[in-house]
Amino acid sequence: MSLSRPVLLAAIAGLLAVPAAADRPRRAADGDPQTAYVQGRAADDLGELNVAAADFAAAAQDNPGNTTLALRAFRQAVVAGDMPLASKAAHGLDASGSLPPDGTLLLLSDAVVARDWKRATALADRIDREKLFGFLVPVLRGWIAYGSHSGDPLAPILAVQPGGLAASYAAEHRGLLLIASGKESAGIAELDALPHPDTARAARLAIAAAATLDKHHKHDEALAMLVGDAPSVHAARAILARHGKLPGAIDTPAAGIGELFARVAADINKDQAAPLALGFARLGTLLAPDDSETWLVTANLLALAGADKAALDALGHVAADDPFAGSKRDMRLTLLVRSGQTDQALAEGRAATAAPDATMGDWARLGDLLTNAKQSAEAAQAYDHALALSGGDKAQPEVAWPLLLQEASALLDAGDWPGAKAKATRALALAPQEPAILNFLGYSEIEHGDDVTAATALIAQASKLAPNDPSITDSLGWSWYQRGDLGRAIPLLERAARGAPAEPDINEHLGDAYWKAQRRLDARYSWRAALVVADGTQAARLKAKIDNGPTATP
Repeated sequence: MSLSRPVLLAAIAGLLAVPAAADRPRRAADGDPQTAYVQGRAADDLGELNVAAADFAAAAQDNPGNTTLALRAFRQAVVAGDMPLASKAAHGLDASGSLPPDGTLLLLSDAVVARDWKRATALADRIDREKLFGFLVPVLRGWIAYGSHSGDPLAPILAVQPGGLAASYAAEHRGLLLIASGKESAGIAELDALPHPDTARAARLAIAAAATLDKHHKHDEALAMLVGDAPSVHAARAILARHGKLPGAIDTPAAGIGELFARVAADINKDQAAPLALGFARLGTLLAPDDSETWLVTANLLALAGADKAALDALGHVAADDPFAGSKRDMRLTLLVRSGQTDQALAEGRAATAAPDATMGDWARLGDLLTNAKQSAEAAQAYDHALALSGGDKAQPEVAWPLLLQEASALLDAGDWPGAKAKATRALALAPQEPAILNFLGYSEIEHGDDVTAATALIAQASKLAPNDPSITDSLGWSWYQRGDLGRAIPLLERAARGAPAEPDINEHLGDAYWKAQRRLDARYSWRAALVVADGTQAARLKAKIDNGPTATP
């Protein structure tokens, strides 16, 4: 029985859970490590990762022999990105024979950064013997051989059997190693043969290869690598076009292994193993501190864990002129809004659009920020600027219709239904099979008293295209409610509520339908479910319905 890569990575995450050792933090004769431990837990809960790392390290130092505490101190230091502290903890665990396999990876990373190839080779052999991360060893050995000038760097990678966990990593690094070694044509051919031509991963590899080629004075070949419409690729092409230095080259063992660890971090995170994924990402930043990908992956993982301050700090390592600076801005602005710094986010969004080289993405990003700030009319103008920069009427349909739909939504929120309908109709002409447009147009027509039969037909078409979308199912049910057909409306609204039980609009619609069907207890139950997450005028309306029925006004 063969196991897929996601299953194996999930299994690895489970094996690395901190063991439930019998020795809990105990009070030392001359100190109180329990206090430091509790302070560390509190700091970790508050997102103060560096403070937590220092507290756990102090607790471990005052409580020698406690393996559980030492492991927690090690892993907390890694999560915080305090790699000197993590390295110290790893050496202590190694001396006591308690270092986990991810600790061996840190020791190897330290050796690679120090260009200690003998020690790096020995640690790669140890990782192979430990087996847990054995799938990384072919690529590790390849880059170590490249750095030490001993043996053929490609030999361990070429020995990887197809179809195994190591195969996809080996395939990428085969091309990267060939380009780094001066065998550019062969390396380009290997990367071109990879099975992900139109993904973010492909864009990253193309930019890395182009940066290395340009360092080798292969300017035309570098430009030829940068194809596609990804914003990062456009930015990289612009840098090379003005003969600037393109960052992101992978031409050293540290850069190569850092790239490997960043990819593994992203893969493991897909299996919801965030602590292990973050450990790999932090090792990537240790090895390749100038590589924006390692910092972006780290920031994303920190943000997913709710450590917004640490995520913002990680984003600070991505240069403003990096090809992935747009991704940095997106994440930074999202984090600023989430942490309550909406005014700062808006100021930065406006500043980006004021720059002479402002892009379509900058204006669309500002539109999103203005929408979030409920400045709908200005948001609509921002989306219109974005559309103009993307080519206006000549823009590619796949670029134009989302912007038109966002502009339509902003105009609707601003009270301009005729303008919103015109924009949505243009979007539908460009993408007639797009469920989001059909649903928006149909539902909005019902809400504004337009032809309910025609509107229902639009929503029904959307439902056929996206039958499992709760918002579209809700719209279809609501359209039948508006037409007085409760027999059709209620089952659809119930299905929508099962699919999105925390969505207040859906629960409110279901409550209204129940009330009209004389199911008063069910109606109030649905309205109370909606009230849990509702706010503002909707919350007031729901309270009035619960108290007096749907005819009451708040």
